[in-house]
Amino acid sequence: MRDTEDTNESVWMLLREALRGSERDFARAPLRKAIPLLAIPMVFEMAMEAVFAIVDVFFVSKLGAAAIATVGLTESIITLVYALAVGIAMPVTAMVARRIGEGDRKAASRVGGQALVLGLVLGLVLGLPTPFFAGELLRLLGAEPEVVEQGSGYAAVMLGTNVVIILLFILNAVFRGAGDAAHAMRTLWIANGINLVLDPCLIFGWGPFPELGVTGAAVATSIGRGVGVLYQLHVLFRRSPPVAARDERSAATADPGPRQRLRLDLDALRPAPALIANIMRLSLGGVGQYLIGTASWIVLVRILAGFGSEVVAGYTVAIRIVVFALLPSWGFANATSTLVGQSLGAGDPARAERAVLLSGLYNMGFLGCVSLVLIAWPEPLVGLLTDDPAVLAHGARGLRIISYGYVFYAWEMVLLNAFNGAGDTRTPSLVNIMAFWVVELPLGWLLAYVAGWGPDGVFASIAFAYSLSAVLAFLAFRRGKWKLVKV
Repeated sequence: MRDTEDTNESVWMLLREALRGSERDFARAPLRKAIPLLAIPMVFEMAMEAVFAIVDVFFVSKLGAAAIATVGLTESIITLVYALAVGIAMPVTAMVARRIGEGDRKAASRVGGQALVLGLVLGLVLGLPTPFFAGELLRLLGAEPEVVEQGSGYAAVMLGTNVVIILLFILNAVFRGAGDAAHAMRTLWIANGINLVLDPCLIFGWGPFPELGVTGAAVATSIGRGVGVLYQLHVLFRRSPPVAARDERSAATADPGPRQRLRLDLDALRPAPALIANIMRLSLGGVGQYLIGTASWIVLVRILAGFGSEVVAGYTVAIRIVVFALLPSWGFANATSTLVGQSLGAGDPARAERAVLLSGLYNMGFLGCVSLVLIAWPEPLVGLLTDDPAVLAHGARGLRIISYGYVFYAWEMVLLNAFNGAGDTRTPSLVNIMAFWVVELPLGWLLAYVAGWGPDGVFASIAFAYSLSAVLAFLAFRRGKWKLVKV
């Protein structure tokens, strides 16, 4: 009885420490504690993102299949922005983590400041002109006239606020590299919490709010993300001392909020061309790997568009549920990235390898259980988001087929993040080229149109490609060249 109480207390204390913000040195802490301390807030962070993905499409679905298709087609364009944001965030996490592992917080701060400047410039340059041709972009993706008419405003707002998307990713990458998972968690909780409150108000015109229809969802999203970025900037530039600078007395009497591990100042924003060039050089592989993977989704949507808006809508609903199930497991993947970077910075590559294998096992157990639920009950889950019989049928079949690969997805996520945490963004790019462009796209088209499988052929190609990606990533991981990368 006493052992059970001690275990429960230990679990509760670990959870409390993780959510408050741990002050442990993750480059040297025992992995069985370091992984959950980093992963728990990241799981909660991604869980909130997953809840938003589901609730957002729930509200939009009330406007009909055209509105859902608008969201799906626009997000296929936004994935290119995500590619840029995540591509830059990958080396930023690796570089900050490596400097933290080496004990050089000033250099880590410098990386964060230069990444902020780079993200701000790129976001403004790419975001300002796009609203003027949002409708044309939807037409290029095969949108029907009704979708273009109803969705142009949504696409214009989403594409025009690129800067908040990019900054949100990059600044959370700074937090994660420093091991500050608690602040990264709070950022997305704030951003998505505001998002969820404003969504129905702006879509349906509740209370004093205007009724904007599907465009209201984009406005709510942009406001929420914008507030999240303001919170990130507040935390990074505030003058409270970072964790390493506190003595035991001050740490014991500190505010119980998440601990600040890294602080930026104005000097960190002073242009450093060599450092920016290094971030951009390393980000090319990150942008490439994400672009290769996410651009393939645009082609898949284009293939599915040939079967009508109901199929695209069903695909959109299914993918939202897939995202809902996968996002929490990114907690383990992101924790792996931080641990690999900090362990290599501390000169312990063997520890970095152990972190990857242990995180992979944890993630496999989680997603294995999730897949059983999605395969057994896809119709009720899709039915929560749509009552359109055709959309429900396509969404349920897509969800079931894609879910067969979940155990492989677990390893794919962890292994690719391990490479990125080490600063090796080239290997994941090569893996993605082989899995998605050489295999997934031709296979999806052949199964859908030549073999006569229809939309099911596209769904099957997704499951197969991600499983193949996991196998290729594991083979590259065992070669060990990622341990020698310099960032």
